[in-house]
Amino acid sequence: MTSTTTLKAWLAAGALVAGALLSSCGSSGTTAATNTADEADASFDRFKAQFIDSLWYYNPRLASAKGYHRYDSLLVIPTAARRQVEAAAQERMRKRLTGFAVNDLSVNNQTDYQLLLNYLDKSRFYTDTLRTWSWDPSNYNLGASVAEILNGRYHPLDRRLRAISFKIDHASDYYEAAEANIKQPTREHTELAILQNEGGLQVFGPALQDSIKRSGLDAREKKDLQDRVATTRLVIENYLKFLRGEVLAGGKFRSFRLGKELFDRKFALDIQSAYSADQVYQKAQDNRAYLLRDMGRRAVRLWPKYFAGQPLPTDSVAMIKRVISRLSEKHATQAGFVDAVKAQIPQLIQFVNDKKLLTQDASKPLVVRETPLYMRGSGAGASISAPGPYDKAANTYYNVEPLDNLPPAQAQSYLREYNDYTLQILNIHEAIPGHYTQLVYANRSPSLVKAIFGNGAMIEGWAVYAERMMLESGYGQNSDEIWLMWDKWNMRVTLNTILDHEVHVGNISREAALRLLQRDGFQEENETTNKWRRATLSQVQLSSYFSGYTAIYDLREELKKERGDKFDLKSFNEQFLSYGSAPVKYIRAMMLPNEV
Repeated sequence: MTSTTTLKAWLAAGALVAGALLSSCGSSGTTAATNTADEADASFDRFKAQFIDSLWYYNPRLASAKGYHRYDSLLVIPTAARRQVEAAAQERMRKRLTGFAVNDLSVNNQTDYQLLLNYLDKSRFYTDTLRTWSWDPSNYNLGASVAEILNGRYHPLDRRLRAISFKIDHASDYYEAAEANIKQPTREHTELAILQNEGGLQVFGPALQDSIKRSGLDAREKKDLQDRVATTRLVIENYLKFLRGEVLAGGKFRSFRLGKELFDRKFALDIQSAYSADQVYQKAQDNRAYLLRDMGRRAVRLWPKYFAGQPLPTDSVAMIKRVISRLSEKHATQAGFVDAVKAQIPQLIQFVNDKKLLTQDASKPLVVRETPLYMRGSGAGASISAPGPYDKAANTYYNVEPLDNLPPAQAQSYLREYNDYTLQILNIHEAIPGHYTQLVYANRSPSLVKAIFGNGAMIEGWAVYAERMMLESGYGQNSDEIWLMWDKWNMRVTLNTILDHEVHVGNISREAALRLLQRDGFQEENETTNKWRRATLSQVQLSSYFSGYTAIYDLREELKKERGDKFDLKSFNEQFLSYGSAPVKYIRAMMLPNEV
């Protein structure tokens, strides 16, 4: 999965620079309608630039995550008054956006129009209806944003430390507002907030102190920063006391389940699919049945190789489970898991180059690292933290949680799940040519809107599509072993969607969910408990993998049928990626403009 640090950042779009936008848009959509197509696009391009400039000022955390560091020193205090100001500003912005005659714009700008409109609608939904600011205490973690600045390489150390100093000068106000916001949270998000803020405390520890000491700040600046660090640590510790004491001890929790109405609305805004949540859920159920049949066929062929002389079980599920169990015995060691990930990256790079699947950019660094403490606990063992379009030369981090602290039984369960076969698929998904590659391409997109307002279903969908595309291209020698384990992996993607829906709409119990994942998904116990935790902490995100993947794969297969011998896989991959992280339905419109 991709890193979600910006998803909890301030979703509210910033206030509009009114005079400038009035001049760019005109007083109504009729102005745009009377312009030529070029004039309409030029006017809309000016609007987009001003929209984004305003967005960064009012969303400094999001700006930093996207590589725009002008406002690193600003800290938004999430008060009720602040939310009211943003709501009014967003309403003004929405009116001006809808003043454009969308049909007068190019297909590219029509897509950007829809992305901006969806962003504004989603922001209001998150703030006014979903109200995560009131029930998710993990939204508030100053350590995460400070770590991003401290670990950056875009400005000299002194400049980054000054930005941190100004930002944390308002830590008390920030956490005071956080405590005021929290009303009847979920127990699960409260426990996550405690874990991640404990990790956040480490950000204000020795590494930051060492950076201050070796910096070129003068004595007064160093003292001010060190005093502010001490105050921030105290404030975070008080927030932790509040969460452990008043919140957990109080026991007044809401359910983590959204219910059908909220889930359907969030699905539509987050996924931006051509299908509804119910339709995607049904497609996943159909795919589950297909995968079970394919796994059965492959397991029958593999049985004599691994169980020579033993009778074939009459129960197909039991047979599949035994074959998968045998294949899962090949895996890395507990201490060597992160190193095993690192070792596979050059192999993936070489395969993509040899097969000419797409053009890679060796100048964009990929660094495999242990997941920072302030990011752990969400249930995702691996993720990508990628630079934004303003900071393209920065490192992309492949975050891998080490297994050092797991009890031996849990570590063994984890290693069997991420065995020698599925670890390769994981690395394809997260790194090459999955998330890392896609996000490098996204940063090249000439449309900042598509790079900034990335669609999670497209991003996750591409990573799943990349897995299948690599195997179809011969990765793993087209063996039944690698395909069976991919079937299992794709079953996990499929069951993610089913679980997501059942948790938030169908009210499935923990016990029933674990049985589903272990029986149909052939997943190890450690994986299923982590997935349950993840399902309770997120909503809709688990549906993004299957919905995005099926949309991309269907588009590719349609084009293959249409173009026949003229279809070129590398050309398809690169053209698809050239549109940034836009929803697949809009990429389809740009790749097939005659259908619009």
